[in-house]
Amino acid sequence: MPLDIPYSNAILVPGCLTFGSSFRLMVDFGENSEEAAVAAVDDLVSRAEHAGASDVHLQMRGEEAQVAFRLDGLMAQTGELPAAVAGRMFGRIKYLARLKTYQDSLPQDGRIAKEDIGTTQDVRVATYPTVTGEKIVLRFFSEEVQGLGELGYAPGAYEALERFLGSTSGLMLLTGPAGSGKTTTIYSCLRHLAEQGGRHIITVEDPVEQVLPGIMQTEVNEARGLTFAKAARHLMRQDPQVLVIGEIRDEETANIAVRAALTGHQVISTLHAGSCSGVLERLLVMCPDKYAVVASLALVFNQRLVRQLCERCSGKGCEDCLDTGYNNRLPITEWALMDESIRTKVREGGAAAFHPIDSLVVAGNKLLADKLTDQQELGRVLGS
Repeated sequence: MPLDIPYSNAILVPGCLTFGSSFRLMVDFGENSEEAAVAAVDDLVSRAEHAGASDVHLQMRGEEAQVAFRLDGLMAQTGELPAAVAGRMFGRIKYLARLKTYQDSLPQDGRIAKEDIGTTQDVRVATYPTVTGEKIVLRFFSEEVQGLGELGYAPGAYEALERFLGSTSGLMLLTGPAGSGKTTTIYSCLRHLAEQGGRHIITVEDPVEQVLPGIMQTEVNEARGLTFAKAARHLMRQDPQVLVIGEIRDEETANIAVRAALTGHQVISTLHAGSCSGVLERLLVMCPDKYAVVASLALVFNQRLVRQLCERCSGKGCEDCLDTGYNNRLPITEWALMDESIRTKVREGGAAAFHPIDSLVVAGNKLLADKLTDQQELGRVLGS
């Protein structure tokens, strides 16, 4: 008989949100369990994509598997699956991702083509063994790269970014916590540079999330010894005019980025820190040559993403926003420019002299004034 699997009455979990829309899978795990697993996986992924989820989390926990969607950056618990059903669905997902279906004690990574699962986007698959059983995370990859003007930056931030991209050399660093839109910004920069034409653009990424025409993209593979540092070092011999390094993680990569920016290359990367001055502080620790760092650095972007109030219900909750009150996200950004006067101050006073234009709080208050978000959401993101 058909098995009616509910995705409703979500339990409130600290740090998570719930929504009232009901999700139900109607599948028949009778005689042909393989076909039922196919239907169940297709239906689950289709519903997640329709809801606007960026990720789907499936976590085995004893006699059941918990299902959660990541919506606008936050986890939404959507229900549970019986363990037997989840096991068959896990096997189907691994098969599509060309992973070992029997392997549940070691992590695996794969990718499902959109044609194989009936979605509009490819899906990245990551499995991991936990103490309560295997976990699978599905991530949707949008093929559409936003233009700079579509990112939602304030005019000043947009102008600073566009001005840097119009230059021929220098180092731009983006910072912010995971999920703050750094990768989205980098891909928009790449699209902008590719549309301008005339420059050889090379990237080192972990992983390559979208393949862009006209750009030489490479992917690190630490298992085989291809790290960010090693890839960047060798790619400098490929005559790049623009070098994009997914993340500066160590001293060697930092020094390569600084030297490249000093020798006529445009370099874009990310560096984890809590502020614009924090980025400079970390870079100075990684690169003891203060004068080289100060001379190469041109622009630092520190950004966060806040959820936008649903336009249809003005934050009250409706079907469009799955009763969350929010739909889509907007960036709040502070940025710091390194011009000659600032360079002089930094050489004399250190990173403390490197101040951002406006601040995250000021940017957030502008969104409040425009009624695009609310104080609760701003407090969640900025911690105030």
